[in-house]
Amino acid sequence: MSDLETRIAQARGDAPADIVLSGGQVFDLITGEMLTGDVALTGDRIAGIGTYEGREVVDVSGLTLVPGFIDTHLHIESSLITPYEFDRCVTPRGVTTAICDPHEIANVIGAEGIRYFQTASEATLMDIRVQLSSCVPSTDMETAGAALDADDLAALMGHPSGIGLAEFMNYPGVIHRDPGAMSKLRLFEGGHIDGHCPLLSGMDLNAYVAAGIRTEHEATSADEAREKLQKGMRVLIREGSVSKDLLALQPLLTERTSPYMCLCTDDRNPLDIFEHGHLDYMIRTLIAKGTPPLAAYRAASLSAAEAFGLKDRGLIAPGLRADIVALDSLEGCHAQMVFAGGVRVTEDAFAGRTIAPPVGRGSVSAPAITPETFRATANREETDVIGILEGKIITEHLTETIPIVDGDKRPDPSRDLIRVAVIERHGRNGNSATGFVRGFGMKAGAIASTVCHDHHNICAVGVDYADMALAANRLTEIEGGFVVAGGGKVLAELALPIAGLMSLDSFETVRDALVDLRAAARSLGVVLEEPFLQLAFLALPVIPALKITDRGMVDVTRFEIIG
Repeated sequence: MSDLETRIAQARGDAPADIVLSGGQVFDLITGEMLTGDVALTGDRIAGIGTYEGREVVDVSGLTLVPGFIDTHLHIESSLITPYEFDRCVTPRGVTTAICDPHEIANVIGAEGIRYFQTASEATLMDIRVQLSSCVPSTDMETAGAALDADDLAALMGHPSGIGLAEFMNYPGVIHRDPGAMSKLRLFEGGHIDGHCPLLSGMDLNAYVAAGIRTEHEATSADEAREKLQKGMRVLIREGSVSKDLLALQPLLTERTSPYMCLCTDDRNPLDIFEHGHLDYMIRTLIAKGTPPLAAYRAASLSAAEAFGLKDRGLIAPGLRADIVALDSLEGCHAQMVFAGGVRVTEDAFAGRTIAPPVGRGSVSAPAITPETFRATANREETDVIGILEGKIITEHLTETIPIVDGDKRPDPSRDLIRVAVIERHGRNGNSATGFVRGFGMKAGAIASTVCHDHHNICAVGVDYADMALAANRLTEIEGGFVVAGGGKVLAELALPIAGLMSLDSFETVRDALVDLRAAARSLGVVLEEPFLQLAFLALPVIPALKITDRGMVDVTRFEIIG
């Protein structure tokens, strides 16, 4: 019999199912009811719910079965580990589909980075869907390591992992009809185009949505999310390591709105996943805050599948992909057993994957950096300052008076005014720019990183110029990563030699290194819970209000470099 005939026969009970999950209850995301009966699996599909015989019977007594979770928008690179290690890290928590945008690695090494993710998607237990990165670079106000135009994207289309065009961050380019933006939108017209338009509203939002953009993850308030819903966008509630919007949007997620709301993490590192969780953390937090379980679980799977056109998943129902999570309870949302495409998620299953060799080695080609690199020469004391809002990637545009001493504006930790600098590291031009940031609480030393959205140049913050130079130069030696320095010494570091973004080590090793890095940062007075990814977003010139790139300080509301 063909696979189709086998599936029908097993669904009807005319032949034993490949696997039968026996003794549990199924949470139906259509009616909200609990269903009793065996769940039969045939290959990578669900045969049905009923009374079945199986070649293998798995006892799930006392457990609640729900569809596998779908992370609707993330950058796997921001987990600091390879897609293979990300698979090991989050699939056991019930995440069976991840819709990723590899634009971090694409901004460093271009199409090669996207192909690396496409290849990885062919081997992982979870289903990694690789969107094609729309904004490489994100703007013309930064120096990236690569550039992808519409022709480059066309050459990457057609891979089985593809869904469409990833987050279109250059929203001014959309609403003002920039020719380059238009060529990319036309290439994917009629397909899925993912959005990115923080704080956009009114007629400008109308124009953005009219371009065919249907999903969006940048809403940070219920009012912003409501307007986007009312204009036909699917709102993706985000809870990452820095961008924490779940509590703000939770009141909007109801059984009425849940068909049009989804969950995503965007950027979440292994330490946060270990300490708190991933989508499982979002689900149990939503329910604890009063969200109906039906709304939370719909957003985590069925609504996500519908939003991205994945008609083969999102329910435990006949003929759909066998992505199933066996939970302790709906409220607890702790996975006890996971099936991804009909494969039980175990260490043996992970060990059987084919691992592609790493790419992007030796990508850090920064100029030699000296303490003088960080001087802020100026002829006026009035100074633009980036104001951090913890838990958000949007920033404030502050103005402070900073005295000029010997031609330099010095950091002033007593006022929480410390130096921030971005140094081009792709070997293109050696640009560097300096500014001020408030919100770290740093009293001494420096932190430097090559995880610097989206161009991924070197970004450093600090009080002491010599420590800043030490940390920044160390990044070249270790092929990128994070470095904390103080008192003339490297206090902690994490090497990320794959494009300066991802480790060659296991997620457990990276997690432990992040513990040491956080402790080192706190020893310098840093008060932020997640200083490293917070640092990375200081250089993203598509998120309001004030940012910095290698070309200078950027007023994002005006989309222009101001110095």
